[in-house]
Amino acid sequence: MTKITGAVVQVGTPLYDTPKTLEKLGDWTAKARSEHAKLVVFPEAFVGGYPKGIDFGVRLGSRSDEGRDVFRRYYESAIDVPGPDVEVIGEIAAKNATHLVVGVIERDGGTLYCTMLYFSPQGRLLGKHRKLMPTALERVVWGFGDGSTLVAPKTEIGTLGGAICWENYMPQLRLAMYQKGVEFYCAPTVDDRDVWLPTMQTVALEGRCFVLSACQFMTRGHGPADFNPIQGDAPDTVLIRGGSCIVSPLGEVLAEPVFGKETVLTAELDKSEIVRGKYDMDVVGHYARPDIFQLHVNENEQSITMKK
Repeated sequence: MTKITGAVVQVGTPLYDTPKTLEKLGDWTAKARSEHAKLVVFPEAFVGGYPKGIDFGVRLGSRSDEGRDVFRRYYESAIDVPGPDVEVIGEIAAKNATHLVVGVIERDGGTLYCTMLYFSPQGRLLGKHRKLMPTALERVVWGFGDGSTLVAPKTEIGTLGGAICWENYMPQLRLAMYQKGVEFYCAPTVDDRDVWLPTMQTVALEGRCFVLSACQFMTRGHGPADFNPIQGDAPDTVLIRGGSCIVSPLGEVLAEPVFGKETVLTAELDKSEIVRGKYDMDVVGHYARPDIFQLHVNENEQSITMKK
């Protein structure tokens, strides 16, 4: 399959309401599929939510009782992987016959992880990637991923892979993805800054791969009445403004960022452009200089659990 349509879905989570979020996931996947998308990417933390603007009651050296209740509520909105909610997402992928990449908040024991899930058009979970390095206050509520989830599923349309939000500023992680032969680099995010687009262009140019970055568009109104972000309580207060994009292996912006609304962006992705790009730049091939540089990646699972 040389040419496919790729889509990034720019939507916000119905915060603390996982059933409604999964319903919205199904509706917007169908919208993307109606535009003939064979690969659909949703934003970081779409299932489970990204409650931007709250502090979980954290001060250096102390946590509040109110903050613990906020975390409990967030924990209850997260999903188990595998689990019944993952099965629902798989059914959505199968119903729409599309490769589906979704950012979720994963619950594992007492710890939450910011995770990216990959699904086949048959609804099978192909792999998961846990964010290696949560940023700033994210470290309070999310655990750290390890190298065992640096996955790059091989599919009928090509090799998928990618990184979540500011993981894209980790050169070693990007190189690990390039070494796995990623062709469709998925970058779920909540980074809505103007500089995000040139970041994605850099990744595309560096890896000579297609980059599909989906960012949330979220307002205060996406949350319940007792959600009180620092940005303000007016329902139309924008917390995450969007900025999703699709970029070619030569850095051309195929789908320009859109701000201020929920939307689907699509573009035709011609895999021959990957080969054309690697003609003069293959960072894990003729441009690699392995006589000087080596990358070691520890892909062992890091766990204190006894293995039987």
